[in-house]
Amino acid sequence: MSGAYATFDLAPATRAGGVLADGRYQVHRDFVDFVVDGRPLLFQLSDLDGVSPLASDVPPAIFTEQVRALLLEAEPPLPAGRFVLYGCPECEDLGCGAVTAVIERDGEDYVWRDFAWQTDEHADLERNGYPGMGPFRFRGPEYRAALTALRDGSAAPRRRVLLIGARVAVLARLAAALRTIGIGADITQDARGVTAEELRGYGAVAFGRAVGPAERAAVLRAFEQAGAEVAAVDGLAPIVPLLVAQIEHALGRGPLPRRLLTALAATGTTADVEVGAACRVRITAYRLDRLHRTRTEEVFDGALEPGRHRVPLDPRAVRGQAYVVARTAGDVRAAPVVGGQRRRARPTVTGGERG
Repeated sequence: MSGAYATFDLAPATRAGGVLADGRYQVHRDFVDFVVDGRPLLFQLSDLDGVSPLASDVPPAIFTEQVRALLLEAEPPLPAGRFVLYGCPECEDLGCGAVTAVIERDGEDYVWRDFAWQTDEHADLERNGYPGMGPFRFRGPEYRAALTALRDGSAAPRRRVLLIGARVAVLARLAAALRTIGIGADITQDARGVTAEELRGYGAVAFGRAVGPAERAAVLRAFEQAGAEVAAVDGLAPIVPLLVAQIEHALGRGPLPRRLLTALAATGTTADVEVGAACRVRITAYRLDRLHRTRTEEVFDGALEPGRHRVPLDPRAVRGQAYVVARTAGDVRAAPVVGGQRRRARPTVTGGERG
């Protein structure tokens, strides 16, 4: 078998979790993605919600076995020499569907070919194959070096967040939502009482709107003194799904060029979103009504090509204090609505109008 070589690399990736508009939870998963010719392979599979077998939350023995399989040091899990490259992020069951491929040796080289969507033990390439995808030929030393380094040890991602704010009820609901999707969350009023070792275990710290600049600076200084690099999240509003989206974005492990959602902004009439690859994007609007109740509305759900897009918004969905969350299978962003329609002031009765 002959053919041009493709480059092979690995990169950290995230399947963003969250609280969806209908109240369901989407589990957060950190994993290692395959980078082929400088581009994540997952991006080449448009609108796929999946994670690789190299997920950070699998037991170490299973993780090592997955790496050994990709190195062809273990038997393939499926007939005809097929290996799972991306599976269901919720249950990893083959019945939910998986992207598979044949992995084989050709001399010193490794070859990935015959990509297919598979829901049982046998792949139907004619019906469920990926035409135009591969075959990819990787140089053996480069391929083995990347996977061997991963097997020999990589730092586990810090999927914990420290929550600081005045509204205990909101923080409790937020912590519960984060734990449900697989992110550890702790609540404190004063980070100065947290040990340096504990602080180094957090990947993000989230501040409520009532936290003042001096208190915020003191918390970040405590992290700095502990030698911990942490992402700071300033909560936009006491809306749990919105705060979850902000924290998910802060915990995202991929560098910007490898993220699907690269920009998001919104006004009272449009949402401007930029994507790095073809993907399905869902945009949800959140607002607080007069009684500070959360109102939620799905404003867009569709496929977008790479580049910048302007999505029209219903002014009624984003009037007053409003925010938008854009979500793909592997990324999420949140933004305030700027210049939205203001609520009409309640009529008042002046002294001269009294009877």
